[in-house]
Amino acid sequence: MKLRACIVLALLAAISTAVSHAADKETISRPNIVFVLIDDFGYSDCGAYGAKDIRTPNIDRLAREGVKFTDFYANAPVCTPTRCGFITGRWQQRVGFEWAMGFSAESFRRKGDAWVPETDIHGLGLPTSIPTLPKMLQAAGYATGAFGKWHLGLKDEYNPTKHGFDEYFGELLGHSDYYTHSYYDGTYALRDGMKPVKVEGYLTDLINRRAVDFVRKHAKEPFFLYVPHLAVHCPYQPPGRPLPSVTKANMYHGDRPTYAAMVEKVDEGVGMLLAELEKQGVLDNTLFVLSSDNGGERYSDNSPLFHHKSTLWEGGIRVPCLMRWPARLPQGKVTNQVGITMDLSATFAAIAGAKPAVDRPFDGINLLPILADEQSAQTRTLCWRIDRVARQQKSVRHGPWKYIQDSNVEMLFNLESDIGERHDVSFQNPTVFADLKDRLAAWEAEMAQERTEFLVK
Repeated sequence: MKLRACIVLALLAAISTAVSHAADKETISRPNIVFVLIDDFGYSDCGAYGAKDIRTPNIDRLAREGVKFTDFYANAPVCTPTRCGFITGRWQQRVGFEWAMGFSAESFRRKGDAWVPETDIHGLGLPTSIPTLPKMLQAAGYATGAFGKWHLGLKDEYNPTKHGFDEYFGELLGHSDYYTHSYYDGTYALRDGMKPVKVEGYLTDLINRRAVDFVRKHAKEPFFLYVPHLAVHCPYQPPGRPLPSVTKANMYHGDRPTYAAMVEKVDEGVGMLLAELEKQGVLDNTLFVLSSDNGGERYSDNSPLFHHKSTLWEGGIRVPCLMRWPARLPQGKVTNQVGITMDLSATFAAIAGAKPAVDRPFDGINLLPILADEQSAQTRTLCWRIDRVARQQKSVRHGPWKYIQDSNVEMLFNLESDIGERHDVSFQNPTVFADLKDRLAAWEAEMAQERTEFLVK
């Protein structure tokens, strides 16, 4: 009897060990996720999209070994709302962000049924009551880290570590000095977690190193790494030139070579991450994505698109997007599937086995089945809006068609034949014109049903 009991116990121990090892293998085999978000990155500012004067071999590798989008969009034409759209996976209007927080923002708090101007320039931020992608990934067993520009609230209550990130390092504001890490009014923006820290160095270098450290630390478990660079947003400060420090007067001083040097530092970081992922043996089990939060600005190249950041013309909202994941995605594929930033949230959650709250479903879609040719391409309806004192614009894209209202002028473009938006064809296509206006009106009506507690526009 004792012998039989020993045999049974040994078998149970062997089964337990096998199950444990299988569980460990399953955990390790779940894909890692890396998302590099460049700020104000022009549509044609890397080699994969046609740049001749900026060297981006590592970014170009993502295109060569993965999928390149031709028709990918930012959630908004400026920083904060796009970042909100990504972190929540939903239209940023559902939260209250329609414009970037900062000195130029028109900010309000709700008092009953009235909007009261917000007097504290740093008073608003993404409420912790809002479900976020990193919280979902945490719940799914992922280690989560964010390194870079947050721009969803300066106060501690809005810190990234309050929104599902295990680790954070970076600048909380929109455009701090790359060397002093202060806003031009003296507000200090650099944080390690919630702690203000004094660290010397060029911000892009600091972000690159911390991101690589995160990969090294968490290579044996599934992880989500978010790298939202401040570059190439103003101030235009290249590596190796800490002076002059940034002032309100010189913030926008720069030129194309300075911009190029800043982009190349971001590319260097992409190379560092790829090398570390490979060193840790997890490169091909990692979905690596790179995009921009809006169109390029002053020294960028958005060709062949028209206009730039802060507008709803294609140059303000159409952005580069590259995805590499050999386990699921083909190499060297170019897709014209229309995508948007918040699609990345739905995509990341899907591959991680994470799900949004039932009452707050994602507004984006999982792109992977389409890109992997497991599902037919989808015709999308995407909408944007700028509702500011100085600028009134609305636009909607459906299929190849784009409607734009710029102030009191309404136009229709066929983007397949007119990517530069030069030929208004609204009079030749009245049915399409009316249909897109109806789609936009329906989207605005849906957004109006959201009772937000604040409004930044």
